[in-house]
Amino acid sequence: MSTKITLVDDDRNITTSLEMALASEGFEVSVFHDGVAGFEGIASKQPDIAILDIKMPKMDGIELLQKLRNSDYTLPIIMLTSKDDEVDQIVGLRMGADDYITKPFSQRLLIERIKSLLRRQDVFLKDASGADSNADNENILLRGQLRLDSARHSCTLKGNPIYLTVTEFLLLKSLVIKPGHVKSRDQLIDDAYGEDNYVDDRIIDSHIKRIRKKFRDIDPHFNPIETIYGVGYKYEDSH
Repeated sequence: MSTKITLVDDDRNITTSLEMALASEGFEVSVFHDGVAGFEGIASKQPDIAILDIKMPKMDGIELLQKLRNSDYTLPIIMLTSKDDEVDQIVGLRMGADDYITKPFSQRLLIERIKSLLRRQDVFLKDASGADSNADNENILLRGQLRLDSARHSCTLKGNPIYLTVTEFLLLKSLVIKPGHVKSRDQLIDDAYGEDNYVDDRIIDSHIKRIRKKFRDIDPHFNPIETIYGVGYKYEDSH
């Protein structure tokens, strides 16, 4: 099955050309021209990835992003921002966007960023339901009452699901895989974004805050991620 992409942007010149370019790459594309229609479209289409412009009528891209994340949508999201709107880029990443690209941009660059993000999510790998039990065991990390399943991109705490974005999942996995080991922000960026992406290290702090909040929503006393000031973070397995 082809990968489904939802594009939400009120500039019809951009959406028309992008839809053609993405379709030529084999993607199944759905297009919406305002945030309200975009939210409804994502709910009905259930895409593998969404691309959201920030400045749109009815509901802007930041509001749409917030509504999606508050509704536990974990699909990868790329924000389209204006060249000089650094504030929008930071706000979008802090609220759970996985990547951003500034206008004007080349279609080839956007397509490569999409493919990079999808690789991180393992969309192009075979479905985990076909894996045998040994492979399943290798994909599962158990740390006390926290359970991470890399093959199924699932996380549970005390049996309760925690809905993590692909970036949040990769950050948590990077910490959980070696309890007690301190990871610098640069190391976490490499693990979550790959070495070909530049991300301000302040964004890692924002993602960690979002992960901690999701832990607290289930257990207010569960706080295994420790900040090592001036260095980075570590996961303590004693919790």
